[in-house]
Amino acid sequence: MRPSLLFIAITAAALASGGSHAQAPATTPGGLTGYTERLMADFYRTDAPGAAVLIARGDQVLYRGARGLADVATRTPLTPDSVFRIGSISKQFAAAGVLKLVEAGKVSLDDPLSKYVADYPGGDRITVLELLNHTSGVKDYTHIPSWRTGPLEKDVTTAQLIASFKGAEPDFAPGTDWAYDNSGYALVAAVIESASGHPWHDYLHGALFQPLGLAHTGYAADPAFAARQVPGYSLDDGKVVPAHRISMTIPSAAGALLSTVDDLLAWNRALHEGRVLQAASYNRMITPVGKAVDAKYGFGIEHDQFRGHDLLAHSGGIFGFASMVEYVQGPDVSVVVLQNTDSNDGHDSPEV
Repeated sequence: MRPSLLFIAITAAALASGGSHAQAPATTPGGLTGYTERLMADFYRTDAPGAAVLIARGDQVLYRGARGLADVATRTPLTPDSVFRIGSISKQFAAAGVLKLVEAGKVSLDDPLSKYVADYPGGDRITVLELLNHTSGVKDYTHIPSWRTGPLEKDVTTAQLIASFKGAEPDFAPGTDWAYDNSGYALVAAVIESASGHPWHDYLHGALFQPLGLAHTGYAADPAFAARQVPGYSLDDGKVVPAHRISMTIPSAAGALLSTVDDLLAWNRALHEGRVLQAASYNRMITPVGKAVDAKYGFGIEHDQFRGHDLLAHSGGIFGFASMVEYVQGPDVSVVVLQNTDSNDGHDSPEV
């Protein structure tokens, strides 16, 4: 379950509040804080996995809280400082990393994939742009039947991951259609590594995380970061169970990062306020082009409308976790929701 209903309700309340502090008038008694806490009580139990939530207008935090358990076995509660896997929100960082390389003259969006992955079948007809906006036609490895039955706990290199899907029949010719594609972002990792000379996650650390002070954002396959992450959970026949194990090398640049609500707010502010990319690069990132227009997808960002405002957002889902991050242009509202469950525990009444 991706926490979309909670996310939409909180965003609507944040836009309605329009105030200057956490108790600003919303549409219900108790202001935005009371409304958000009631929503979280509806979605998450105190004795089951839950979520951390942050709402901000500009740099001002309007609400920051958590509900539910970080660790079911020890009954340790979640806190707003908890570290979560963020799944496909990772694509936003990877896309920005590529655009930094474009600005440095090391990559062009029109470059063929074959420039960076020489032996990829048909790589001379696939561009970096098409990898970023899901129009390459490359088969998503998570949709290959053998993927879920394979050794998901085995570490892989970027080259080994690509080898697992490069022989699959493409879904369509490059640039002729749109389909959400994790394989495309595994190939983005390869582009970053070839152009920068560093593992994709090390490059992102030096180019983005460190300069922006994102001390709690990093690679989930790094043991030092993995040790800080809360456990993830699923539902099995109505009972809360530890999530399916997976080596976090496998999600690659498509979904292998960890973060916190505060780091994602800082990222939102830096990205959308022009402190990460040059204006031309940022506009390319948030603007759907070609077949991506139908899906409203730029590079790691979905560009939509919400109550008359531009909404720039992305969700994430990976074993044991679900996440959403958004930015509403104009009102300057950010909302972050990070769950340590991939199931709708508040409505499925789990056994623990």
